[in-house]
Amino acid sequence: MLCSAHFNVPSSLFLRPLNTSQLTTTPNFITTLRRANPTITCNSQPSPKPRKRPAMDGQKPTSRNRRKSSYGASRRSILKKTFTQEQVNFTAPVSDDPVVGIIGGGMAGLLCALNLETRGVRSTVFDTGIHGLGGRMGTRIIDPQPLIFDHAAQFFTVSDPRFAELVQGWSEEGLVRQWLGTVGELEAGGHFVPLPSSPPRYVAVNGMRLLADSILSQTRMIDVVRPCWISKLEPYNGMWYLSENGKPRGQFDAIVIAHNGKCANRLLALSGLPLIARQMKRLELSSIWALLAAFDDPLPVPGSDGFPLEGAFVKGVDSVSWMANNTKKLLGSSIDGRNCWTFFSTAAFGKRNKVPQENIPSAAAEKVKAGMLEGVEVALGLSEGSLPRPFYTRLQLWGAALPTNTPGIPCIFDPQGRAGICGDWLLGSSLESAALSGMALANHIADYFQNSGLNAEEFAVGLHKEFQPLEGHDIGQFPGLESEKKGSKAMEYQLTT
Repeated sequence: MLCSAHFNVPSSLFLRPLNTSQLTTTPNFITTLRRANPTITCNSQPSPKPRKRPAMDGQKPTSRNRRKSSYGASRRSILKKTFTQEQVNFTAPVSDDPVVGIIGGGMAGLLCALNLETRGVRSTVFDTGIHGLGGRMGTRIIDPQPLIFDHAAQFFTVSDPRFAELVQGWSEEGLVRQWLGTVGELEAGGHFVPLPSSPPRYVAVNGMRLLADSILSQTRMIDVVRPCWISKLEPYNGMWYLSENGKPRGQFDAIVIAHNGKCANRLLALSGLPLIARQMKRLELSSIWALLAAFDDPLPVPGSDGFPLEGAFVKGVDSVSWMANNTKKLLGSSIDGRNCWTFFSTAAFGKRNKVPQENIPSAAAEKVKAGMLEGVEVALGLSEGSLPRPFYTRLQLWGAALPTNTPGIPCIFDPQGRAGICGDWLLGSSLESAALSGMALANHIADYFQNSGLNAEEFAVGLHKEFQPLEGHDIGQFPGLESEKKGSKAMEYQLTT
């Protein structure tokens, strides 16, 4: 893919995962996935709430009561405000000890914070997660059984040497391992074809969220505030003031948007960053349903050489595109005969059945669950009504799941507004893409700070980059994973990350 800028990131800038012997003494480390972390608050005192709306450098402040919130506004009004807002232009010098506000605590946001720290830059990460950080590196453990599900990213592959170094460190610390179970294509009717074992497929040993916990455990210069939903960005006197529903959340020399979707669009609609807002609005996202289901007995799945499938990309079924036995994948065997499965819908099914993900109507949830379980039945080639009934189910809608287009660049940065964007969608849609994006933006911002903000125009990246369609399967990418079918073009498979 073509990039508008090249980032030469020394391998020495990437920290290795913390030795597991240190985990019990590390204050920030999340020691268990079974307990929700308490809210971690920013160490610095929040800035006093200004009496007038903060203004951009060189712009006269305006009365706060003349500005209505964009929340609840129509898409048309948000677009109009986004593209007509005045560009903020910070002229004040960068402080000697700059601090970055990072909105989003997924892989991209956390690695951005971690790599900023390696360059001596402090940051605060704001995340909406109630149960923990990680975004789509989500793992759910249901007590008292216990049941375990990766309900977003299922596995990942490695193709870039910078990401390979990070994964190697995780592997040496026992945080990740190769998934050696049988994975392949499952066509409607139970026709299964295994994928080759190369490239290696990796999983986090105790669920994907452990990787987010590990990244955070390495830090000493990063504050975390969660659960927190930043609702406003305001530039004033060379700083960004962040707030959550009127509550000040601190001031920062630069900001990073490490999430996407309608909330990010609304956040940027009146921020004074029209170039960044315009690029974010170009992003098109799919919707994907995730169904977690636990069965008392093993499902009658096909296999290869006597080994039943543990994961499959489903073909020819309208409601299901992926299925995986998380119990086998993570634990190697079922618990008391129980098997925990994660099923993903197709993007088309997700679009047809999309509802507000914050408040899913019961009727919609039952319709989706029934449709997906019927799809599993068809995929396995079972007769109607013969699929075993799960004793536990849980639905989640990823309303802004995966990109259908991409600019194909590591990151976006507006030096005039001292604001950047990172995320997997900038390079595609994979765990590796998210990691590389966060690393790239961190080093770019550190270089900008090191240059004291001078010659700002030289640090502009991706503000006018055109987007291209992102081809492949409905739900995410696995760099390097290809099917070996004679006479057909190799396909790049994707999965939620």
